[in-house]
Amino acid sequence: MNSATKKVLLPGLIVTSFLGMSLVGTKPAAADILLDIGIGAASNVVTGEIINNGSAAGNAVGGAAAGAAVSATHNESSGTVPSLAQDAAVGAAANVVVGEITGNGSTLGNAASGAATGAIINLLK
Repeated sequence: MNSATKKVLLPGLIVTSFLGMSLVGTKPAAADILLDIGIGAASNVVTGEIINNGSAAGNAVGGAAAGAAVSATHNESSGTVPSLAQDAAVGAAANVVVGEITGNGSTLGNAASGAATGAIINLLK
């Protein structure tokens, strides 16, 4: 496996395997937000590596925050899921804020990664 492939795939695999281990034995409601946090962290790490924006750890933190923010906008009890555009906007906003706080990557790159995170979570619902 070449170095570029390792840089893109390994952080996502590590995050998703950690998420899989942490979901064992959790309640369904808690599992939903944990799943969105894990999806956000993994997708943001991969997106950040693809567009060369920030560090893997910083992207994981921003993606986790974006995943949590997107999950908070979903009303699981009524079965309604916001629009793709709304989830992309929420993910972008959360990732930009965390990126500015942590000094990770560019604002535009963080917005793009966060929007991708929100869109992925929306499509998986």
